[in-house]
Order: sequence, then C-alpha cells, then structure tokens
Amino acid sequence: MRFTVLCVGARRANMEFVALFMLLLIPGLHWTVGEDTSWTYTGMVGQSEWSDYFPDCGGNSQSPVEVVTTQTKYDPGLTPLTPLGYSQHGNKPFTLYNNGHTAVIDLPDWMSLGGLPWLFSAVQMHLHWGSGGPSIGGSEHIINGQSAEAELHIVHYNSELYPNMSVAMTQRDGLAVLGVLIVTGEETNPGFNNIINYLSRIRHANQKVYIPAFDVQSLLPNDLERYYRYNGSLTTPPCYQSVIWTLFHERVQISKAQLLRMETLLYSSKAGDPDRMLLQDNYRSTQPLNHRMVFASFTAESGKELSSGEVTAIVIGVMCGCVGLAVIVRFIIKTIRFFTLLHHETVAVNSSTSSWDVLTNNRPAPMQRMKEPEKAKEKQQEMVLNSTSQAEKKEERSSPQTEP
Repeated sequence: MRFTVLCVGARRANMEFVALFMLLLIPGLHWTVGEDTSWTYTGMVGQSEWSDYFPDCGGNSQSPVEVVTTQTKYDPGLTPLTPLGYSQHGNKPFTLYNNGHTAVIDLPDWMSLGGLPWLFSAVQMHLHWGSGGPSIGGSEHIINGQSAEAELHIVHYNSELYPNMSVAMTQRDGLAVLGVLIVTGEETNPGFNNIINYLSRIRHANQKVYIPAFDVQSLLPNDLERYYRYNGSLTTPPCYQSVIWTLFHERVQISKAQLLRMETLLYSSKAGDPDRMLLQDNYRSTQPLNHRMVFASFTAESGKELSSGEVTAIVIGVMCGCVGLAVIVRFIIKTIRFFTLLHHETVAVNSSTSSWDVLTNNRPAPMQRMKEPEKAKEKQQEMVLNSTSQAEKKEERSSPQTEP
C-alpha cells in the first residue's frame, strides 16, 4: 500500500514537472520566433499569426492597403519626388542576396530621396511577387480592387533625425518607402534585367552575390509627380508602423518571361535542406485603413489612367474616324466634280443648237411692223389722186386755145 502511494506521488510529480517544462518552453518558443524572424507567409507562423509573435503586426496603421481613388484627398503640397544619386551608382558593386523571404539589394547610403520633409537615405530594395497560378496577385498594394503581378519597394531611413536604420525603423517618422507596381507585357525591361539575370546565383536562402552597379532610377516609372501618400508600416515582421509610404500611380512593365523567372528561380529553403520550397506568393494581404487618409498628389481628372485596352480602342477609333472622314471628303469632292462636269456638258450641247435658248434674257425685242395691205392701198390712192390732178391741169391749159 505504501509502495502504491509512493508510485502515485512520483507519477504526479513527473506530470507537474512536464507541465512546468511546457510552460517554460512556450515563452521560449515565442522568443525564438521573434528573434530569428522564423516567420512565413503561410503555415504555422503565417500572416494570420504574425500579430501573436510580433505585436505591431496587429496595429491600426498597417500596410499594405487598397487605394480607392474616389476616396483619396488631393494635397497640393505633395511635390514631385526627387531621387538623388540614383543614376550615379559608381563602380562599387551591389550586393544581391536571398533572405528566405525575397531578393534584396543593399544600396549605398549616399543615394537619397528628396521631396519629403526630411532627407531620407537609401538602405535597400526588394521585390514581392505571386506564383503565376490561377489566383490573381503578386503586388502588395491594390488600386481600385486591381492588383499587379509584382511590386518593388525601395527603403530609405530618416538620416536627418536618426543615426541608422535600426534606430529609425522604430520611430514613427523613421522610414520612407517607394512602392512601384509591376505589370507584364511583351517588351523586356532592361532595367529589371540588372536584377533578374543574377537570381540564379542566389537560388537558396542566405546566398548572396555581388552584381554590377546600375541606374536604380531605371526601375522607377517615368511619371514621378503622380503618387499616393499615407502613413503605414513595414509589410513584413516586425511590422513597425514607421513608414511614410509613396505609391506611384503609373505602373512599370516587364515581360512575361522576366516575371516567370522571378517566380520560379528562388527557394525559401536553404541549400542543405532536404525539402526545397519555392519562394512564391511573398506578398502580404491588404490591411484595413482604420480611418487613415490616403492623399494624392494629383486630381482625379489629371490622374485618370487608361488601360492598354482602352488606349488601343481609342487609337483604333481615331484611325477609323480619320479613314471615315477621308472617305467622306473624297466622296464630296468626286460628287462636286461630277456635277460640275455634267453642267459643262449640258451648256456645250445647248449652245450647239441655238444661242438664244441659252441666253433667252438677251434676245432683242421684235420690232413692230406696219400692215402691208393697208400701206399699199394708201399708196395706190395717192397715185390715183396725183394722176387725176395732173389731168385736170392739162385740160385747163388746152381749153383756151381751141376757142375762136
């Protein structure tokens, strides 16, 4: 009996020890995930669980967001952004590496960004993309419900107020990120080839390579005046809400082949891992605005952008209109020539028969003629009277000579 009691007590003590060990292990696991940033976009520590391990990911000013253009507010104080030193890359190579979440390029701090309240120095740039499957997605930000195939982020820190990126990223005004939406087309973008052509050298996580420096501004859209501005966060853990976001309205185009290489070349797993995992769908879903205002540097009229289909339709419509107008003008000219020629031919035919038929108004009025019978009769009477008077005169002359 005593032995049984001792066994039961020992078993209860072991269970309490295991429970205590688990309680100590769970906070340790939480700390390990937070320190090693062992998060993913899907899985055990996926997006829906980020806030459990990184509290800021559950904040009220998270990114990315959906921009609804009809709900933006025009701010005339948003001046065009000025990339400083983007094209003056020098001879020092860039470092390209795979961090298990995306492809990152470190940028020299003498590259900076003007047009903001403070001077922001460049830190790095990276990409987000989808998987090329039936699901539509790839970009993090969305405009009017429409996402793009990929998105480029260029990260800067406030070098006027803070000494480095580590300090600045924890401050509300510490970071400034440029967002560039990327769509696909038929033409190859030579600027993005400066990155995509070297992705095969960093296929696995933690691999890096030096690549030739290039003009970073070649990755930006041509129009730097039209953009959206709002206060948000990093789109990956620890999700610090310290970012002044600038999302360009104009999209940049790359070829479908370039996008395919981006989606299929990299792995999120390390080189020694037995199970390779493709690095795909590395974009965060949009977050609620929570009464934040998205500002626009342009008005709705000036910022209206036409899709490629709309542009093609307009061009075809204009061409058809021009062709139709040319046909109508040609028809009118031929009609005028036809009636002019017909008129000349009619005049020529009529003038060959009688000029009076053509110029009826110029025909002289007929002269009045005396009646011939009456005039002859009057002349005959005059002759009779003359002859009678002459006979009577002769008789008068001859009558005195015959008397005795």
